[in-house]
Amino acid sequence: MLEKLETINQRYLEISEQMNDPEIMSDMKRYIKLSKDLKDLQPVIEAYKKYANIIANISHAKEVLNNEKDEDFRAMAKEELNALIEEKDKMEDDIRFMLIPADPNDGKNAIIEIRAGTGGDEASIFAGDLYRMYVKYCEARKWKVELVDVTEGTVGGYKEVIINVSGENVYSQMKYESGVHRVQRVPQTETQGRVHTSAASVVVLPEAEEFDVELKTSDIRKDTYCASGPGGQSVNTTYSAIRLTHIPTGIVVTCQDQKSQMKNYDKALVVLRSRIYELEYKKHLEEMSKTRKTMVSTGDRSAKVRTYNYPQSRVTDHRINFTMYNLPTYMDGDIQELIDALQLAENAERLKEAIG
Repeated sequence: MLEKLETINQRYLEISEQMNDPEIMSDMKRYIKLSKDLKDLQPVIEAYKKYANIIANISHAKEVLNNEKDEDFRAMAKEELNALIEEKDKMEDDIRFMLIPADPNDGKNAIIEIRAGTGGDEASIFAGDLYRMYVKYCEARKWKVELVDVTEGTVGGYKEVIINVSGENVYSQMKYESGVHRVQRVPQTETQGRVHTSAASVVVLPEAEEFDVELKTSDIRKDTYCASGPGGQSVNTTYSAIRLTHIPTGIVVTCQDQKSQMKNYDKALVVLRSRIYELEYKKHLEEMSKTRKTMVSTGDRSAKVRTYNYPQSRVTDHRINFTMYNLPTYMDGDIQELIDALQLAENAERLKEAIG
């Protein structure tokens, strides 16, 4: 392990040196990439220094035991050696996790798209419930939530709602939400009291930065139209809503949340860039999903990931067979326990892959 860490330390020193090179400093894309690599390596380098120090102290304690005649000194050295070996074993477990290649998108912001699925009006109401659940969770994490686009349901909720979430490591937490979410409950419109099953799909995209995707203006067709729905006097009177079409891929993005056409354009561009980036990224997810049950490939939007059963106050994640019986608090945004369980399961799988 020490050899592996020494190699990483060498790489860290090389990157530090490269970042002082005037040629690299003038190449913004490369400089940002190296800055990120340096930041990602920082925890490993700190662990390496601490681990190397423990190894040196173990060697010293063994030397004392081999050469010291005084029994009191030997007893102290033996006690110290046992404590150091215990600390070394724990550090090795931690370092193994650190050495597993991280998802390159974990530190990114996220775009969350929620769409009503099967179940008619009840599916739209459930999509609205999921939207409120995620907003409350994001607020508790002190993340910023911006509405990008929304299509309201006929009796409440949403047929579709898209939000942009920005903050620290948003995608690393929210990526597990992609997939089909199923709800079992008695709809408000049901007079017989029968339990119905409805569904909504959630798609979580890592927000692509300008350096991730090169977008040519000539490849984008921009259309403007009057916004619809809530929004005050400007709705249906000004052409503030934006529709962007990426001609090479056929991807279409709309945004009508802001009264300003320019603000809507900027928001739509972020989503467009992220969806183009996702085309490449989903190949990576598809490869991972073959070996990891915790990650649902973006190529399979029909994968059922979770069931919300209201009569039993139960939430079940089918990927890891994890069940909780606190549905009201869960729907109120208290979803961290399940995200932690999914992360733990994925880390175990990643470690298994690494050990191989």
